[in-house]
Amino acid sequence: MPPTIVPERPAASGPLAARWLWYELPPLRAGETVHGRAELENAGSATWQPQGDGQVSVSYHWLDPLGNPIVWGGIFSPVQQPVPPGGRVELWFAVQAPRPPGRYRLSLDVVAEGRSWFSALGNLPLELDADVAPRIERRALAVDLRSGPEHLRRLTQDALDAQEDPLVPGEDAEAVAHLVPGCRPAADWSRRVLDAHAEGFACVAGSIEPTGSLLARRKASAALRPWAPEGGRKPAFEHPLLCPSLLVGLVPEWSEVAGLPALEAPPEPSLFDARIRLQVPA
Repeated sequence: MPPTIVPERPAASGPLAARWLWYELPPLRAGETVHGRAELENAGSATWQPQGDGQVSVSYHWLDPLGNPIVWGGIFSPVQQPVPPGGRVELWFAVQAPRPPGRYRLSLDVVAEGRSWFSALGNLPLELDADVAPRIERRALAVDLRSGPEHLRRLTQDALDAQEDPLVPGEDAEAVAHLVPGCRPAADWSRRVLDAHAEGFACVAGSIEPTGSLLARRKASAALRPWAPEGGRKPAFEHPLLCPSLLVGLVPEWSEVAGLPALEAPPEPSLFDARIRLQVPA
């Protein structure tokens, strides 16, 4: 796809001013970070610096269709070399799409860090209509079930066969959940996991409810209290995510909590949702 030419517009007068010449931006999916490309002209009287005090970067704001800000000041992508007055620069810039999917306005802006956004000095930002698609193209969830006793694997498989959203083979999946034999997902587990992925979360996990004898449940519940079913929906969860589902292509670093696969530093954006329920043998 060829670059989109920006119609010539007047630039503000003063030391900090910019003129957008053209841009390229790939399709946007909720929560995903993509890289666009643009050429800008330094229309001011001060040289743009790539580092240090006043470093000049391309960034952005996300607005709703009425122009109300949703995200103010996204990822900063600095210029890579000094740009003198009248000079031009091509650069790559990063954009993280908002959540959930929908219709937004993307306001691309330039900022001199520690000083000012160029738009606050009278420069027009580059505002674009943006249709943000669901993060996953298809509702296709697979399960990676660890090895273990056959009777426990069958217990898990029976629960998986009863899911509201049927599971798919691993080669057809958009996301893969990591379970241990004996886990029993609630019937709506797959639907809620896929809903969260479509909303824009790369890594999704839910609550853990121990089963077994009263004494065993008490001991396990104490160890698993942060993952109790009465918890809420927490995009910024301070504990590892247990038995998570991850988008295909992510490379996690695994640890273990109470015998369950755990992500200490899950790929972002991630979500803990206590309504996504798993029962596990204590």
